[in-house]
Amino acid sequence: MAIGVIFDGQVTQAQYDQVRNEVAPGNSPPAGMLYHAGGPSENGWCVIEVWESKESAQRFFDERLGQALQKAQISVQPKFFEVVNIIKP
Repeated sequence: MAIGVIFDGQVTQAQYDQVRNEVAPGNSPPAGMLYHAGGPSENGWCVIEVWESKESAQRFFDERLGQALQKAQISVQPKFFEVVNIIKP
């Protein structure tokens, strides 16, 4: 089952770019990621992702993202939701 992840909080574009460049150089998506979007929000910077499964998202966090977030001093906690519909062009 696909899972959605939302990070939205006190994050700057510089922090976002630092993490993105470390975990997805050249914008190459990690295994299991179906969708990624990032941009400014009223809270700072928002990232929305869709993963094939919660396990694939957790594996990416454990192996790469968690450490990159710590280096960038980002402490925003993700929110997870079950994805019931994905529309692709």
